[in-house]
Amino acid sequence: MSTTVEIKLSPPDLHDEQALRRALVRQTKLGADQIGKAVVRRRSIDARGSRPVFRLRVEVFPSGEDPEAEAPLMDDYREVQDAPIVAIVGCGPAGMFAALEMLELGLRPIIIERGKDVQARRRSLRAIQQFGEVDPNSNYCFGEGGAGTYSDGKLYTRSLKRGNYLKALRTLVEHGAQSEILIDAHPHIGSNKLPKVVANMRESILRHGGEIRFGHRMTGLEKTADGKNLAALIITDERGSTYRLAAEAFVLATGHSARDVYALLHEEGIRMEAKPFALGVRIEHPQPLIDKIQYGQEKREDNLPASSYKLVTQVKDRGVFSFCMCPGGLVVPAATAPGEIVVNGMSLSRRDSPYANSGTVVAVELEDLAPFRDHGIFAGLAFQRSVEQAMFGAGDGSQAAPAARLTDFVRGKVSRNLPETSYIPGLFPAPLHELLPAGIYRRLQRGVEDFGRKMRGYFTEEANVIGTESRTSSPVRIPRDRKTYQHPDFPTLYPCGEGAGFAGGILSAAMDGQNVARAIAAKVLA
Repeated sequence: MSTTVEIKLSPPDLHDEQALRRALVRQTKLGADQIGKAVVRRRSIDARGSRPVFRLRVEVFPSGEDPEAEAPLMDDYREVQDAPIVAIVGCGPAGMFAALEMLELGLRPIIIERGKDVQARRRSLRAIQQFGEVDPNSNYCFGEGGAGTYSDGKLYTRSLKRGNYLKALRTLVEHGAQSEILIDAHPHIGSNKLPKVVANMRESILRHGGEIRFGHRMTGLEKTADGKNLAALIITDERGSTYRLAAEAFVLATGHSARDVYALLHEEGIRMEAKPFALGVRIEHPQPLIDKIQYGQEKREDNLPASSYKLVTQVKDRGVFSFCMCPGGLVVPAATAPGEIVVNGMSLSRRDSPYANSGTVVAVELEDLAPFRDHGIFAGLAFQRSVEQAMFGAGDGSQAAPAARLTDFVRGKVSRNLPETSYIPGLFPAPLHELLPAGIYRRLQRGVEDFGRKMRGYFTEEANVIGTESRTSSPVRIPRDRKTYQHPDFPTLYPCGEGAGFAGGILSAAMDGQNVARAIAAKVLA
């Protein structure tokens, strides 16, 4: 019978099998010959002491006993060519994981995706990076795999009770992700590896009878004769031809930046509501500086990853917090339409960039949107857009982003020059203290001063503050029933993922997709 123990290993010993076994002998009091297979179930870094250590949770099997092998999840995928059709709008993690779950349940998913597949999507990203050309249908937010594909691939979530997170991770591993994501406390795939994983997930869907239609957009809804339900979607393909797509159910998984979808739903009388979100900047430090602060080492030890941080404070009754921290990462342009500047962060799998960046944002509550009240439930969208357009208007018409040294930002000054950056379109000194809404700026100003006290060395002129980080989450929620996942007014409509306001990252969106798929199966296949 196996037993689970907690051990510590120094960074140089992390991949040393003998060091692992010596630690197990010390911890279990068993003889070396009594310990058989040792399976690491959980791994995290503890940097609280004078020297960072790895904490491992290890399942130890007696000599001669092996762990029971788990059958691949993909063995449960069924042929669904002739199964009831479910239309899914959006090929991000919510839509793709919903589709894979449907293969297991006996439903046929047809995914409608306005953007391109992951390979073709690279050209769109190059256009925005190199030439400042924003394709409204194919960018860092839109396209196969959604925003997460090319913006880091972090899989950490605090919403573990919302679904089967281990199943979601295993699904990624079976489609090509590194197995370490099953044990790391903060799993990460990387934007260089995730596209291949996404492409493999696509092949699973297609191979079992599902369908994905790239370059197709939902441009209308058809209701039943009594107006109380949805009967079909009106779809426009890449050539401009329009067709009708009928299905047993409709999953809306369009992501948090599909503003035209919200407008369409509003025109069609689909009830939505405003919700809080957050907005701010992205702050970029030299990675060696963050390593020194967090690990207390001039040079990072072997096996220690680029260090990260998580900071939060309260300023004038609003949270100010770091968001989507990317150690060893890059700042990238994430606009979804011409005439706006939006930035995001990403890391490759090795996290070996010389820079660390993080969104640093302020909570925006509904009462903060009074100047935009004429926009009704879209007040948050109007607020986002006004800041993004102000950032663009301060520049030269390219995707170069306005920025300031962190010290100048806090002092309300325009920097004479800026540190080096990972942001390929480039930065220019700008009065961010004037471009940001006054309430956002004042709270950021106080917030980063507090961060400097909590994390000595954080407040430095070596850091860039870059505008603007505005797409943290959707400012609109599409309501649904807690148990059935159905829209309360249109039972065949299933809001899902970040765009509907029910997820906040790759893993939480994936689990939400799985939950929605099971809810649909319970209704359609009953």
